[in-house]
Amino acid sequence: MKPVVVVYKPLYEEALQYIRSTCEVEYFPGYERNDSNFLEALGRADGLIGSGLKVDEALLQQAPNLKVIANKSVGYDNLDLELLKKHGIRATNTPGVLDDTVADTIMALMLAAARRVTELDRFVKAGSWSEKGFDDDQFGLDVHHKTLGIIGMGGIGRTVAKRAHFGFDMNILYHNRSRQEKAERTYGAVYCTMDELLEQSDFVCVMTPLTEETKGMIDQAAFARMKSTAVFINASRGPVVNEAALIQALQSKQIWAAGLDVFEQEPVHPDNPLLQMENVVTLPHIGSATEETRRKMAMLAAENVVAGVTGETLKTPIF
Repeated sequence: MKPVVVVYKPLYEEALQYIRSTCEVEYFPGYERNDSNFLEALGRADGLIGSGLKVDEALLQQAPNLKVIANKSVGYDNLDLELLKKHGIRATNTPGVLDDTVADTIMALMLAAARRVTELDRFVKAGSWSEKGFDDDQFGLDVHHKTLGIIGMGGIGRTVAKRAHFGFDMNILYHNRSRQEKAERTYGAVYCTMDELLEQSDFVCVMTPLTEETKGMIDQAAFARMKSTAVFINASRGPVVNEAALIQALQSKQIWAAGLDVFEQEPVHPDNPLLQMENVVTLPHIGSATEETRRKMAMLAAENVVAGVTGETLKTPIF
C-alpha cells in the first residue's frame, strides 16, 4: 500500500506528480482546517505538505500515522517542534533555494525606502511634478558606503551582506547567536552586540526566525537606540517587531523610514497607521514570490515529504 500524503494549499503540478509517483495524494488546495474531508484525510496521512497550517496537539490527534511534515517555506513558526519530537514526527523546511530572491526583496525595500521611490512615484502620478521641480525636503538618503546592521546572519542574511558589500560598498555589522567567520572573511562583516548594531547602523535589517525569544525583540528601547536617520527593514516575521513601538518611532521621527514585507497581523488591517505614512514602504509578504523560486520551494518540499514517508534521508530537516 502506498503511503498517503496530504497536500494543503496549492502546489505546482510537477511537485504533485513527483509525490504521486510514490504516494497516494490527498489534495486540498483550498483547505479548511475543520473540514470533515480534510480531517478524514489527516487520519490516514503519513506525510503533510504545505505552509502556514498551525500544527498543534489538536491537529496531531487527528493524524495518528503522521511521520513527516514538509513546510513549503523557510520559516516554521507554525510548528511546535517539541510537540513533534514528542510524537516522533520529523519536520523539514525549504532553506537555501529562496535566499537570493528574498535578498533581492530586502535590497528593493532598502533602496525604495531610502530613495523614497514609492512616495515619489505617487508624486509624479498625481501630476505634482511641475516646472519648478521638487523641493529639497523630498530628497532621499544614500545607500552606498553606509553601514548595514543585520540581525540574524543566516543564509538570507549572508546573501544580503554579499549584495550590500560588493554591490553598494556598505559596511556590514551583524548580531547572531553564533559567529559567522566566513561572512567576516568574505564580506568584512563585524560581529557586535545588539546595542552596538542599533546605535551604529544606518540601515537595520531584522532577519531572525520567530520564536518565543525573538517575539517583540525590536521594541521601543531598540528604536530609541537607532539613529534619527536610520531606515528599518523587516522581511522576516511581523511579530518579531513591536508594531506599536515602530509606529511611534516613525511618527515621532525617532527613525527616518521603514521598509516592511511582514506585519503583526496579515493581511494587514486597512486602518493600520503604517499604511498612511509616506516614509513607509509596504509589501504583502512577497519576499520569495517569484515563479522560479516558488517552483524550487515546492519541489524541495515534495522531495522532503517523499523521503520522510519512504524512510529515505531528508534533504533539509529542521530536526
